Amino acid sequence: MAVSAINPGVTSAVTSATTSSSTPVDQDTLAKNFTQFLQLLTTQLKNQNPLDPLDTNQFTQQLVQFAQVEQQLKQNDQLATLVSLQKTAQSTAALGFVGETVVVDGTTATLANGSATWSLNLPKPAVVSVTIQSATGQTVFSGNYTMNAGLQEFTWDGKSANGTQWPSGNYKMLVSAKDAGGQSVAVPTEVEGLVTGADLTKNPPLLSIAGQDYTLDKVKRVVRH
Repeated sequence: MAVSAINPGVTSAVTSATTSSSTPVDQDTLAKNFTQFLQLLTTQLKNQNPLDPLDTNQFTQQLVQFAQVEQQLKQNDQLATLVSLQKTAQSTAALGFVGETVVVDGTTATLANGSATWSLNLPKPAVVSVTIQSATGQTVFSGNYTMNAGLQEFTWDGKSANGTQWPSGNYKMLVSAKDAGGQSVAVPTEVEGLVTGADLTKNPPLLSIAGQDYTLDKVKRVVRH
């Protein structure tokens, strides 16, 4: 009995897997095709016609293709291991921030003990308009200030312009600024807050700060008081 050719469907599937990097390939399918190829190849070698052997060029090409598939399967396993290790490292890092006071890029700060603090990073001197809103969106304070270039700290005592004391909680700052020529100036804001929790079910993990969620890359520094 002579087996003259390897299953073309299997060869086609593997050829597509090894030549196309833009189309995701299911690993189980690759493994199944690879196993099927080995079975067919063994049968073919056992039963080929001595007078009409398998073309060596075709045989070599098929071996190269399936060697590439085997390598890809191993790489997939290694990548899966690396991803798992990275997730574990991120989770461990996130848990390490819980209970720490950190500074992040953001607009929402916590008013506690009559004080809430933001940091404003001005690229140039400007007149800055500050508006502070409650968690429900109500404006509780507003004012205009002349500030120099650089990192400026703004502390709010929790009181409105008429002296009303607002309760502790989370408050959002809205900022607009204009330079001496009347041109708008972008003013990034930072907030300092306590990390009260870490959500490890998210990828990447999220840190809870002043009622807002932040990824680990948003943490700019840890503050020890």
